Amino acid sequence: MTPSPDELRDSLAELIAIPSVSADSAHAADIVAAAEWVAARIRDGGGSAELVPWGTRPLVIGEFAASERSESAPTVLCYAHFDVQPPDPLELWESSPFELTQRNGRLYARGVADDKGNLFVLVEAVRQLAATAELPVNVRFAFDGEEEVGGDSIVEWVAADTGRADAALILDGGMIRRGQPAFAVAVRGMLYLHLSVRTGTTDMHSGMFGAAALNATHALMAALSGVLPGSDGRLPDELRVGATPPSDEELAAWAQLPSGDDQLSHYGAVPIGPGAAEEFYLRTFADTALDVNGIAGGSPDLVKTVLPVNARANVSIRLAPGQDPETIRASFEGLLRQGLPAGAELEIEVRNSARPALTPTDAPAIRLAASAFEKVVGAPPLLVRSGGTLPIYAGLVDRGLPTLATGFGIESECNVHAPNENVPEDAIELGVATMREVFLRLGELGG
Repeated sequence: MTPSPDELRDSLAELIAIPSVSADSAHAADIVAAAEWVAARIRDGGGSAELVPWGTRPLVIGEFAASERSESAPTVLCYAHFDVQPPDPLELWESSPFELTQRNGRLYARGVADDKGNLFVLVEAVRQLAATAELPVNVRFAFDGEEEVGGDSIVEWVAADTGRADAALILDGGMIRRGQPAFAVAVRGMLYLHLSVRTGTTDMHSGMFGAAALNATHALMAALSGVLPGSDGRLPDELRVGATPPSDEELAAWAQLPSGDDQLSHYGAVPIGPGAAEEFYLRTFADTALDVNGIAGGSPDLVKTVLPVNARANVSIRLAPGQDPETIRASFEGLLRQGLPAGAELEIEVRNSARPALTPTDAPAIRLAASAFEKVVGAPPLLVRSGGTLPIYAGLVDRGLPTLATGFGIESECNVHAPNENVPEDAIELGVATMREVFLRLGELGG
């Protein structure tokens, strides 16, 4: 018998009640408890699941076999995460963060949107199809409990895994607005670099040495000038090479997103240059971005007339789909050194590197899943790219898997990472119904 909406919410409430906050070591046992709950849910539905030690927090690896001819049925590898953000500040919550609460047409709780609600939907849809012997695909689950702290265990597991997979689903996202789903089919990569400049052995008196000795902060600024955006907001061509342009279908979808003017004005942001608002998604989805995330040298707060000989900065480069991190890193270093004053010593340390990734929008798995969403939700999903970096997405694409990321909260309304996180009260039922249809359609892969 198919569970009622109330029964679904009662089951989700059990998972919500486990305060699996990965950022707080005091909740280490709760991470394990959440993992055990998820594994038990899979097993209770007729699948197999185990906790796999990997790093400091366990993974949940599970599987349901197709109802018929599992040896030849397509296999779908699914990801979501069972850890959550801290609930602070508690005084801003209108109900207990770890108690699923329904009011004013919404469900409120920490993790209901990010990402326990999506994980629950994924497992429940498979459970229901398996219970009625209607599951046409093999479904493999790979869930982690450290997404919120940037853990890489799941990425390592994906790279090491030799199991079958024909497509991948990531349920860690949301809808654009009510009735308008979205599929993220690409993510940007990232280079995170630490720069250090030295121009002497000790800081000096600016009155005695100013205009004669090289200032390290000035030297760092001069080096950075060669890599920063120009007056149009775009980076030097050397840093943009290799980017994959969007398809006409993608551009048409992006035109239906909230306007760039709205996005910038919401945060009181000043456009970086002419055309930035009109080209907002072209720039944030499909182009390279470079930002100086922090810079230090001398004494920026005290009245101290020093000529500093050490300066440092952190720089992040968001890589567009299609770009190669090493190529862009080499170009970045070359441009920096071209602008560096003679005699200054520059050290560059790469602290993080992640590849961008893209799934072609005409991939059969994308088309089949999109048709399922359109049937249940009532509108085809908009095909978007993520301006951020999602290593699990790139890891799946690197395995040759067509991959999409989606979810059922309303991104502009759900207060992810904030007090009073929420989803529409029908999001769980809608999500289960939609994912049931997705798996039914994906049974056509390879057919």
